[in-house]
Amino acid sequence: MASYTATARAEMSELRRLKTLLPPELQSWVMVEATTEVNPPLIRCEEIGRDEVEIQLDLAKWDVLAIDQRNLMFWHEVARIQNDTIPREGWEMAALAIGLGGAVGELWVQDGLLLILALGLCGISGYRLWQKNNGDRTLKEAIEADEKAIALATRFGYTLPNAYKSLGSALKTLAERTPNKRGRKRYEARLQSLRRSASKAKARAQSKRDGTGEERGVREGRQPI
Repeated sequence: MASYTATARAEMSELRRLKTLLPPELQSWVMVEATTEVNPPLIRCEEIGRDEVEIQLDLAKWDVLAIDQRNLMFWHEVARIQNDTIPREGWEMAALAIGLGGAVGELWVQDGLLLILALGLCGISGYRLWQKNNGDRTLKEAIEADEKAIALATRFGYTLPNAYKSLGSALKTLAERTPNKRGRKRYEARLQSLRRSASKAKARAQSKRDGTGEERGVREGRQPI
C-alpha cells in the first residue's frame, strides 16, 4: 500500500512538473494527464474540447527516460500543438460509412445518379483519410515539431548543443525500445534529420564565431590570416 501511494505521488509530481514546462500562453487550455488506455503510445496529444487539448502520457514508459529526454519529448508535443498538427476526429469516417451504405443501397434500387453521388462521397472521404494518415506527411510534421522543440528548450534555458543532445538521445532510446519495425524506422528517420540539423547549427555557430574573431582582429589592428 505504501509503495502504491509513493508511486501515485511521484506520478502526480511529474505531471505537475511537466505543466510548468508549458509556455505561458498554453497553460490555460492545455492539460497534462496520465493515460488510462491499454498499451498506449508513450505520449500524444488529443483535442478534448473546442478550446482544450490534453497531452496524455504512459507514465510507466515515461519513467524509463531521463529528465532531459522527457523534457524534449514533452516539448515535441507542445510544438505539435503550436504547429496545429495534432490529430482531430473529423467527419471522414462517418462520411465514408454513409457513402458505402448509400452505394450498396443504390446498387439494389439501381438509381445511377444517387450511386454516383454515393461513390463520390466515398472517394472524397477516403482521400481525406489517406491525407491524414500519409506516412511522409506525418514524418514531416514530426521533424518540424522536433525543430520547434529545440527552440522551446532554449527558451527554457537549455543551450543549443544540450537541447540537440537531449532530444537525440531520447529518440535513440525510443528507437531501441520500439519492437514495431515501422515505429522504429520513424524514430530513426527523425534522429537522422536531427543530426543533420545539429550539424548545420554547429556550422552556423562556428561561422559566427570566426566572423566575430575577424572583426575583433580588425578593430585591434591585426590583419586576418
